[in-house]
Amino acid sequence: MKKLLIAGAGGWGRVVRQWALDIQSQAPRWESILFLDDNPAVLEGFGLNDSLIGTIRDYIPSGDEEFICGIGDPNVKMNVCEQLRKKGAHFINLFHPQALITNYGEFGAGIIVSPFAAIVVTTKIGDFVTVNAFSVIGHDSTVENGCTLSAHCDIMANVHLEEGVFLGSGARILPNLHVGRNAKVGAGSVVVRNVPAGATVFGNPAQMIS
Repeated sequence: MKKLLIAGAGGWGRVVRQWALDIQSQAPRWESILFLDDNPAVLEGFGLNDSLIGTIRDYIPSGDEEFICGIGDPNVKMNVCEQLRKKGAHFINLFHPQALITNYGEFGAGIIVSPFAAIVVTTKIGDFVTVNAFSVIGHDSTVENGCTLSAHCDIMANVHLEEGVFLGSGARILPNLHVGRNAKVGAGSVVVRNVPAGATVFGNPAQMIS
């Protein structure tokens, strides 16, 4: 068996560990589940100090390891994953047993799909995409590399999220819309028109705030 290494041991990293343990409880897959983080004190108070085995910056991957990223911020996530990938890290997809995943989609690597989330037919999901609990990606949608969907997001049919988009909890994107690279959609927002690259939008209907 290989080891599973989670890059990032903050709050989301610990959630990802739980999803991995849920997978492990159904069918043993990993010899151990461990963390990498550049903050040596990140796990203090959580009873997991022994799980932190090194820094992301200095770690050299080996052939008996699989990797997933426990970082929510799209830009930080992509930077960390590319650092590790250049050093030879092999990223896997972590699909929770209680997620609904189509058989008719295209999937990259390093994707996390949480319990009660759904990815439906003919979707294209890039590398290092994070889909939190109860979020839905509708049919014929494209979600590019590094995007993060917080909990309870609704990506309706034929939506295109460019690289690095962040959706706050409860965000909704109406059908046939386009959200530009590195845009941010605030929690509870309803997007009714295309969002430019780099913009931050908030509200119902969502309006640009920066």
